Amino acid sequence: VQLQAFGGGLVQAGGSLRLSCAASGRTDSNYDMGWFRETPGKAREFVAGRGWGGRIAYADDVMGRFTFSRDNAKNTIYLQMNNLKPEDTAVYYCAADLVGSGWPKSRYDIWGQGTQVTVSS
Repeated sequence: VQLQAFGGGLVQAGGSLRLSCAASGRTDSNYDMGWFRETPGKAREFVAGRGWGGRIAYADDVMGRFTFSRDNAKNTIYLQMNNLKPEDTAVYYCAADLVGSGWPKSRYDIWGQGTQVTVSS
């Protein structure tokens, strides 16, 4: 599986962005995909993806503002980010977990290139 993320950019606080990540290399959708983000000096952190048990899991600080979705026909996931805050500034990565255990049991080991999201105050 190869992943390619799109949609980052510069936005003012309170604004919105939608990230997308297209997967290629497999014709089925029997694997998990998720979003992570990374800022300088901090470990890469989980943002959103399928949770263990099937529901969508979100990081606490994006709950209610970000929405994860997946279009299996297009092998693409999305991250709709609303009410963005300066602390959301990060490089956002999409990732795939071929085992599909659901967060936090996931083993994301396939990564796309990151896309920069910058939120100005």
